[in-house]
Amino acid sequence: MSIFGAFEEENRKKTQPLAARMRPRTLDEFVGQEEFLAPGRLLRRLLQADRLGSVIFFGPPGTGKTTLARILAVESNADFQQISAVAHGVKELREVLAHAEDNVAAAARKTLLFVDEIHRFNKAQQDVLLPQVEEGIVILVGATTENPFFTVNNALLSRSRVFAFQPLSIENIKTLLKRALADKERGLGRWSVQMDDDALEYLAQSADGDARRALGALEIGVLSSFANPLHFTKELAAESVQKRLLRHDRDGDAHYDIISALIKSIRGSDPDAAIYWLAKMLEGGDDTRFLARRLVILASEDVGNADPHALPLAVACAQACEIVGLPECQLNLAQTVVYLAAAPKSNAATEAICAARRDVQEGKLVPVPKHLRDAHYSQAQSLGHGIDYKYAHDYPDAIAPQDYLGVERRYYQPTDRGFEAEIADRLEYIRARLREH
Repeated sequence: MSIFGAFEEENRKKTQPLAARMRPRTLDEFVGQEEFLAPGRLLRRLLQADRLGSVIFFGPPGTGKTTLARILAVESNADFQQISAVAHGVKELREVLAHAEDNVAAAARKTLLFVDEIHRFNKAQQDVLLPQVEEGIVILVGATTENPFFTVNNALLSRSRVFAFQPLSIENIKTLLKRALADKERGLGRWSVQMDDDALEYLAQSADGDARRALGALEIGVLSSFANPLHFTKELAAESVQKRLLRHDRDGDAHYDIISALIKSIRGSDPDAAIYWLAKMLEGGDDTRFLARRLVILASEDVGNADPHALPLAVACAQACEIVGLPECQLNLAQTVVYLAAAPKSNAATEAICAARRDVQEGKLVPVPKHLRDAHYSQAQSLGHGIDYKYAHDYPDAIAPQDYLGVERRYYQPTDRGFEAEIADRLEYIRARLREH
């Protein structure tokens, strides 16, 4: 590198944010994703065996997808090329692939092609990659925050391994923050920073598993204080973080993960967890009508007749959301979520309709018994319709002992939970009376 090139590189480093300067350069420096990167795990074994093929990195921002791609290029002795599916099209993609073919022909060296936000490429653009991926000319590393099984075409998926990145743990984040504070070359080691334990904990928790966010907040806190030495308190940490943006896209994969967590927390009778996931969806800007609809569904699907008040409450909540709107309707949603979570649970009605529809779909059909058929026209009796029908209100208990289906089938099996226990007792009596016919 020329003296001018070295000068430019030095200036570039000075303007880089802390997260970029502290980017790990080796596998030993890399923090997190132990599930597939720890010694003996799959990705580490593939590297050691020099059998790294094309991979898709799937996970939230700030978890190391780009960093690991760069490290893989070094470990594989491959030329690193990066394009963004947002900023580049087929023309640029073909140029990179042509360069990769030249690399193989001239130097027998592979190219690691990192495609950021690969889910933004349409099917035709993704198909352009297939020949070079299949022939091993490029090692494709695609990064996406969206579920690749929904956003990457099957042909490319079948030629790649998918690695799911998890949000970094609080301990992972603490490790990175301490490393940045100690590093005098790339980090903040030139400042004398006394970090309080609760401030470090606050920064790590507030990052929501995102290393960039944590390091960005640390850098803001140190550089904006104009103090050396600096006492880094929890109050300073809170000012540096301010109101963090939640990782939540109303149309993205995280949206469905969070609503799934909300529904499963209510179904599992944990009101505290349910309230948290509700809060996260509200802070993420979710449509209250969407939330209310899901609660109406859940009231029948998971609470059912164990608490018949659940459905009217959920419907009232949906109406309240329409009438009141945010921010006040959060109170209606919170009340309903807590009630549904604490209510006794039954999916007996859900199981009943699913079983009955399955019988219909599979052709296990039953004709309407003649005595139940419509008898309100002149020729009905000549066909035997309505003859011998027993009117329920003619009986003291309003139960007419007759056949209503024509075959012996049991779809509704009430539980012994909540009000459904009373239904079960009454149903035992009813079914015994019906059998008297």
